[in-house]
Amino acid sequence: MIDPDRHLQIGSLLFDGLDQIDLTGPFEVFARVPNATYRIYARDMNAVRDVRGLRLTPDATLDAAPQLDLLHVPGGYGQEALMEDEAVLGWIRAQAAGALCVFPVCTGALICGAAGLLKGRRATTHWSAHHLLPLFGAIPVNARVVEDGNLVCAAGVTAGIDGALTAAARLRGDEAAQVIQLTMAYAPEPPFDAGTPERAPAAVLARAREAAAEVTARREATARRVAAQLGVATP
Repeated sequence: MIDPDRHLQIGSLLFDGLDQIDLTGPFEVFARVPNATYRIYARDMNAVRDVRGLRLTPDATLDAAPQLDLLHVPGGYGQEALMEDEAVLGWIRAQAAGALCVFPVCTGALICGAAGLLKGRRATTHWSAHHLLPLFGAIPVNARVVEDGNLVCAAGVTAGIDGALTAAARLRGDEAAQVIQLTMAYAPEPPFDAGTPERAPAAVLARAREAAAEVTARREATARRVAAQLGVATP
């Protein structure tokens, strides 16, 4: 836990085509962290659309961000456009160097991987992209939240809430994180036990894999190209 009298700077990366719950799930947590400023940063001040069309606007540009104590990198289909965007990757790299916690959600882990932040580190991401983690030198772990040093990775989509609570506990202690959880009434009881590939019915998994096949193939091609640039030996 960090000194409670130390004011924290928390920031999320916003980009076109992200998955809004990768952003807004953790937002519900981070906006409630005591003695902290939370802001959303993007390359410019233009509004973007999430992968399903929700309109979102940043608070400030990347250049206006202070050194962040917690850097949050969401994922989503728009992640592909950032994988070789050196302006964004350089910003992530520079912020991560001074951050207390780097927190990718879902395929935000691939963005962090492209920035060179996953080499030799335990990590997780959305199940459809989990097999790509070794291409960035990461040690893949099949878990909802994975911690390694100052890196906290959350798996797909809703796992961002779990990871954000984990990060909040690191920064402000377990009790503060529990107060946030209670305030959010976060006590999930899903109607179906189909939230992981291991537990979903075979027909459901097949349909989900088919729906993700095109973007998964595109992600793999990009990941292999970026891995070559990073000097990571690809299996």
